[in-house]
Amino acid sequence: MKILVVDDSKAMRMIVKRTLRQAGFDGFDVVEAESASQALDIIASDSIDLVLTDWNMPDMTGIEMLEHLNAEGVEIRAGMITSRGSADMRARAQEAGALFFLTKPFTAELFRGALEPVLA
Repeated sequence: MKILVVDDSKAMRMIVKRTLRQAGFDGFDVVEAESASQALDIIASDSIDLVLTDWNMPDMTGIEMLEHLNAEGVEIRAGMITSRGSADMRARAQEAGALFFLTKPFTAELFRGALEPVLA
């Protein structure tokens, strides 16, 4: 199983990877993208099982990336990770196909609870 972590912050990508290990997902192949456009290239050329994406990124937001994938007919499991979590943001993420929405700061337990149903 391959998980793509998309965030413009290298530190946050490292935190997400560490939290995945702490949550018990250390046997998964985790790849990184520093932008939504780089993530789209990776998704187009590799078999990705799950995308964990930040909302706010400079070139394209995570939600815009999911909307782009939907418009292209790409079916992929995805979750949003963001520092803000309004009801409107959650609704838009769900409309774009996000299966879960985690706000920062997060814990390994929150990751486990969000990912287990998606990866089962």
